[in-house]
Amino acid sequence: MLNPLLLRSFVAVIDEGSFTRAAHRLHLTQPAISGHIRRLEAQVGKPLLRRTTRSFEVTPDGEWLMGYARAILSLARDAMAQLSRSSFQGRVRLGITEDFAHSHLLGMLQAFMWDNPDIGIEVQVGIPGGLIKAMKQGYVDLVLGPRGGAHETGRLLWREPLVWAWKERDELHLPSPLPLALFPEPCPYREAALTRLALWGFTQRTAMLCLSNASLHAAAATGFAIAPMPASQLAPGLVALTADHGLPPLPDTEFMVTINPGGDQPVLAALADSLVESFALPSSPVTVPA
Repeated sequence: MLNPLLLRSFVAVIDEGSFTRAAHRLHLTQPAISGHIRRLEAQVGKPLLRRTTRSFEVTPDGEWLMGYARAILSLARDAMAQLSRSSFQGRVRLGITEDFAHSHLLGMLQAFMWDNPDIGIEVQVGIPGGLIKAMKQGYVDLVLGPRGGAHETGRLLWREPLVWAWKERDELHLPSPLPLALFPEPCPYREAALTRLALWGFTQRTAMLCLSNASLHAAAATGFAIAPMPASQLAPGLVALTADHGLPPLPDTEFMVTINPGGDQPVLAALADSLVESFALPSSPVTVPA
């Protein structure tokens, strides 16, 4: 059976004439779109697009499949429109860390509300520990962010290395005690950093207590403090300190979507499914500039 998700990417690539524009239209990444096309070609057992370095051509088999793809997607939209009128209703309070506060997520949420016009989504941006606490207190229905601890369960979106970020410079002489820029407790980055430093016998001090990614990056970029952060957030001017610089390695961090067990489960599960589809890729984290 043909997968509608793969067909949607196939149609978007042909309509937009570009893998990049198709990714923007569907709020996905270009590698995700390319992966969908490869999976569809493997499913039908024939090439659908002939790729060159700068463009592509639709094969005869691709042209033949195109008409069926449009019909299948049209029927799926009609069915969803009819079912959503009586199924998903209400308000969803979504808590996100700043890692997710970009146009990729907001575009995906807007598309979800278009498909489910009786649902309203309210977004709250905060730090990991504060959002999990708000969910446990019933103020947030769903949280997108790094896993806060082994006891927390959710659906994995991606994992990536946590690194020590500091200002790029010719000479890297680590001060003692080590000045750190950290989020308040509870925070998985903070916990991992302090645990590893303690195990390796480092003395440290909290040079800056941060309430946003912007302040965390500023502390590291100016050399004021060393900051634990996901590798994908390393900006120009920052370097990741390693064992070669004398620092212990940090563990990977996992980004999750976590549902409040006391919420409206069908609605939250539907939104979580859309989030997993949008973010969970086989490679690195989805990094989409705002």
